[in-house]
Amino acid sequence: MSTILAQLEEVLEQRRSADAASSYVASLHAKGLDAILKKIGEEATETVLAAKDGEPAQVVHETADLWFHCMVMLSHLEIGHQQVLDELQRRFGLSGLAEKAQRGK
Repeated sequence: MSTILAQLEEVLEQRRSADAASSYVASLHAKGLDAILKKIGEEATETVLAAKDGEPAQVVHETADLWFHCMVMLSHLEIGHQQVLDELQRRFGLSGLAEKAQRGK
């Protein structure tokens, strides 16, 4: 199921060290974490606005952009996507309220 995420993670890692002038991913890495986080914020806002507009195709498009930039952030922080999937798996079958209580939040 996460094959596309593994493929994307591999491509992001390859492009991370590319020339920033020829690679969008490399240019984000070169600008640093703050620039990547700003982009995630922008994409999150665009996703929310698309959802409010109720256009399914646009919601999918914006969510893909958001996930992509989250993957760039994970790459920048040297965190593999599998760690996120493992955390989701850990939470599977656990109510949201119970999970929040376990975190103490």
